[in-house]
Amino acid sequence: MSEVLSDQEKQVIAAIQGDMAVVSQPYQGIAAQLGMDEAQLLLVLRDLVRRGVIRRFGATLRHQKSGFQSNAMVAWRVDESRIDQVGKTLAGFRAVSHCYRRDPTDQWPYNLYTMLHGKDENACRQTARKMAAKAEVDEYEMLFSRRELKKTSMKYFK
Repeated sequence: MSEVLSDQEKQVIAAIQGDMAVVSQPYQGIAAQLGMDEAQLLLVLRDLVRRGVIRRFGATLRHQKSGFQSNAMVAWRVDESRIDQVGKTLAGFRAVSHCYRRDPTDQWPYNLYTMLHGKDENACRQTARKMAAKAEVDEYEMLFSRRELKKTSMKYFK
């Protein structure tokens, strides 16, 4: 059964799906735009999380603006019995912004992916070697980004 959302909940979701101001109390400004106070907004958000409508809040790292000139998607081949443990180990590295498990295929046997950021490609390779050693994973491929074609967030409500 799909979740029925109130008009207020749809307005809250629409308000948080874009960029948030980098200020000490970002929810205060969002609440003001919606004509409510911060406590009321946070109550609605907590309820949406509790009900599973919102599963997570994500941040987009604009790596070039933060000083990173190189990034790579690292595809790891990990035994399924170790996937959670290895995922937590790899995700624990500061240079990693994303970590996902995916189904492998006959042509591409990798099942765990990390997005790795560094000052240059050599730094990314060095970090990947450290990650491999710590997670005890020997098989991986690095796919370096060459050009950013799109970076936008999903828009569920306007």
